[in-house]
Amino acid sequence: MAFENAGCGTLDYLPCRYGKSKLLFRGPRRRLDGVFCAAMGGAETYGKFVQDPWPALLEARIGLPVVNFGYLNAGVDVFAHEPQVTDVSRKACLSIIQLMDAHNMSNRFYAVHPRRNDRFLRASSLMRSVFPEIDFTEFNFTRHMLNALRLRAPDRYEMLVEELRTAWVARMGMLLNRVEGRKILLWIGDYTRASDGDEGAAQSLLTPQMVEQVRQNADDLVFVQPSDSARAAGTDGMHFGPLEAAAAAEMPGPLVHTEIAAALEPAVRAMIPAA
Repeated sequence: MAFENAGCGTLDYLPCRYGKSKLLFRGPRRRLDGVFCAAMGGAETYGKFVQDPWPALLEARIGLPVVNFGYLNAGVDVFAHEPQVTDVSRKACLSIIQLMDAHNMSNRFYAVHPRRNDRFLRASSLMRSVFPEIDFTEFNFTRHMLNALRLRAPDRYEMLVEELRTAWVARMGMLLNRVEGRKILLWIGDYTRASDGDEGAAQSLLTPQMVEQVRQNADDLVFVQPSDSARAAGTDGMHFGPLEAAAAAEMPGPLVHTEIAAALEPAVRAMIPAA
């Protein structure tokens, strides 16, 4: 029942923990001594369905360990409340922090699971008063709920979006204040195949204005907009079981991970100790 115990496809993710953390990161488990970079983020950093995610590809490019602290289904809340974040960042020579979207986080309108941030737990009294006609028991995941509200009540949906954006800026600020040492923000643009105008498709809530507000708390920002060819590749080169095709189609493929690593390399080289 736990999606975090990934490995049901053709890849063995060797899930592991660090210190006293309850979070399962992608393995194999690495030593946190010497000179290394820490890569924090969601499923795009974890590399679901991909043999070599961008942290591994970046490690090969720069010649220093890049420890993968990507966590499946993570939003900002996972890392903002994770006690090991400060310890890891203190040991790392550089932390690369993926900007995770704003939908997977608790706020004044709804609560999410503390570790599986994509899981919708409950609507607040405020949420129910703004959307009285909605039966929130029909939703288990945040994206499903938000897409439904966007289509059913677009005018009131904007109130919710504004709350999420405001909460994201505050929560990201809290996280970045906890991350010690040098840090690079990684903003990954849309990496999915064109959806032919699918009105129910998930939409990112991040805006340049939001990113600029948190940018001041980091040393650099790297924005990666995957190329048309990388997006068109879809699930080519990905590893998944017969029932995982739909989930794989929503994740970045190998070409996207390659482009992310290539975009990060010069910024990372400028901040790490000379080999």
